[in-house]
Amino acid sequence: MATENRSDTFDIGGEDTVHRLGYGAMRLTGEEIIGPPDDEEEAKEVLHRATELGVDFIDTADSYGPAVSERLIGEALAPYEDVFVATKGGLWRDDRDGSWPKCGQPGYIRNSILGSLDRLKTETIDLYQYHRPDPDVDYAEAVGTFADLKEEGKVNHVGVSNVSVEQLETARDVVEIATVQNQYNIGDREHEEVLDYCEEHDIGFIPWAPLGSGDLDGLGEVADNHDATEYQVGLAWLLQHSPVMLPIPGTSSVEHVEENIAASDIELTDEEIETIEN
Repeated sequence: MATENRSDTFDIGGEDTVHRLGYGAMRLTGEEIIGPPDDEEEAKEVLHRATELGVDFIDTADSYGPAVSERLIGEALAPYEDVFVATKGGLWRDDRDGSWPKCGQPGYIRNSILGSLDRLKTETIDLYQYHRPDPDVDYAEAVGTFADLKEEGKVNHVGVSNVSVEQLETARDVVEIATVQNQYNIGDREHEEVLDYCEEHDIGFIPWAPLGSGDLDGLGEVADNHDATEYQVGLAWLLQHSPVMLPIPGTSSVEHVEENIAASDIELTDEEIETIEN
């Protein structure tokens, strides 16, 4: 299989071209996504290997660690040559119970991006995403803060995450939305309507948890056809399912990064796709 990223490309915001198979950096942290990993050098090697193999789209968030994932990316890859880095703000962490409380208050978001800029060692974030709607803050007002950050030059593109079509339309009334990041995989296609909307408006769709819980039983025969794993088939299906799909499988293993990137070489037949979807 491929030893480099052979996925085709997508223009984020109609401007920045990236390969559609990216890398999600949530797992470059300690257990429960809190604290640093046991081996920070190994985590950085994962980032280096991904980019060596042609991954040029990396997604993270200030809440991963918190702050750990962004810091490791900054230390390993900055200054960013041919790498597009997306991050998110709007969630914080409570290490007492591992929860992810929401906060869309303008002051909180403005403070968050200063930390993200510092840790990522950049003056402008390529893609800044509102991580999850805060029910205590008017959605248009929260997105308006992201619009202000774009106008100020701290952000090149704005994205939203965990949204309905209605919320996406509200956000687009405030600022140009380059991407949407919702949960989506073979076993969970609840947000198909949002994906359809993204296709119609040429908005990148970033499926988080692209392999779900890892339960891909039933794909063994298709995987055997391609001398691949069921996980690789799951990624290949995402890439073929929509031209705006930007999967970001995450891992803390170099070997797993290589396996994920090899999935970009799999071409599923119509019959195989029907088998997978059924």
